[in-house]
Amino acid sequence: MSAYDYDLFVIGGGSGGVRAARVAASLGKKVAIAEEYRFGGTCVIRGCVPKKLFVYASQFPEAFEDAAGYGWTVGERQFDWQKLIAAKDREIERLEGLYEVNAGKAGAVTITDRAVLEGPHEIRLIGRDERVTADQILIATGGRPNRHPAMPGAEHCITSEEAFHLKELPKRIAILGGGYIAVEFANIFHGLGVETTLVYRGKEILQGFDDDLRHELHQAMDKKGLRVHCCDTFERVDMREDGTLAATCKSGEVMVADQIMLAIGRTANTENLGCETAGVELDERGAIKIDDYSRTSAENIYAIGDVTHRVQLTPVAIHEAMCLIETLYRGKPTKPDYGSIATAVFSQPELGVVGLTEHEAGRQYAGLEIYRASFRPMKNTLSGRDGRMLMKLVVDADSRRVLGAHILGPDAGELAQVLAITVKAGLTKDQFDATMAVHPTAAEELVTMYQPSYRVKNGERV
Repeated sequence: MSAYDYDLFVIGGGSGGVRAARVAASLGKKVAIAEEYRFGGTCVIRGCVPKKLFVYASQFPEAFEDAAGYGWTVGERQFDWQKLIAAKDREIERLEGLYEVNAGKAGAVTITDRAVLEGPHEIRLIGRDERVTADQILIATGGRPNRHPAMPGAEHCITSEEAFHLKELPKRIAILGGGYIAVEFANIFHGLGVETTLVYRGKEILQGFDDDLRHELHQAMDKKGLRVHCCDTFERVDMREDGTLAATCKSGEVMVADQIMLAIGRTANTENLGCETAGVELDERGAIKIDDYSRTSAENIYAIGDVTHRVQLTPVAIHEAMCLIETLYRGKPTKPDYGSIATAVFSQPELGVVGLTEHEAGRQYAGLEIYRASFRPMKNTLSGRDGRMLMKLVVDADSRRVLGAHILGPDAGELAQVLAITVKAGLTKDQFDATMAVHPTAAEELVTMYQPSYRVKNGERV
């Protein structure tokens, strides 16, 4: 008989924590999972899922406009923010229930309470004032948006979390940040008819993505009337007498808006978790330090997902959970594989990418071939929309292996998921060329770019 109450105790009911709890319980382990707020975590409750629902809502204005080119007459249009919020809330509630129920069906005990570490094997449930023990503990508490406490007036600003619960749609919004969260919300609000300004301290939005796609998306956003203001930042935010907000920029410009949103990174949820008591070390940013197998500095305590500041994506947290199960309970020590992770930015137009950017590949490989196609999607011909699509393959000149695939345009995220298989498998450009095209599709360009657009030698285009 075990000396502990549980074989595994999971702190955090997000995607990674729930997956670990479900699979461990299905293997016959005695498992408990505690979540202090709502099961589903960042992705389901205040991240990927509600954001994608908002993206869909924001795409309808262009769809209505495009319909005329195809012979449709669209009547009076009216958007109701409260209806969208209510529909979103119903869907989130449904998914939240599924997360908790499925963990229970697998045999895990679900606990709605805040859990903190009180030792290497001991957890205290705050609300119940109860102590339980576990052989192994998994921390999967995720992260939250940074609030910029050093900026005067930051308390007047919202983050992505509050954006999902605004009582009314603002007429004007200014967003600080240039990462994917800032860019996605800028496109969402603009699509819903909000006068939107994006302010970013860097020279170009979406640092870390391929430079061509960054530039093309910026230009597309400008053409739509979404103002992108780079090389600047907010120095203070003031509440005006009429209830509006005034953001004073470093450049001296003052931006007046109904809402100001901060999208300036995320922080690991490790405060008051008991990490020091349990011997769990944190890094300089407050994230949990782990080894290659997700083990913390405490021998029997592990951590996965955003709380570790590795790759902050839901599928990555789930992958880390599955690797942990292999390590702990199947006798197969497994390191998470972070190579060639596909990702999407649900901007308008969308980005879908996998593998190395041209810049990254240029630092690692002596010679590259770059295949690039920019064209107007067929759907835009009758509608008269001038939006273009960009596809780019980064290829090692010696081995002909496709190192990266980058797409800007409709359904780019869907294409990236399929391309991830090919890049992960190490397929070559010759295998792309030998693949029959599906016509007429935009994706056929991926297998019909027979000649390189240009080459790169030692990091320089030639």
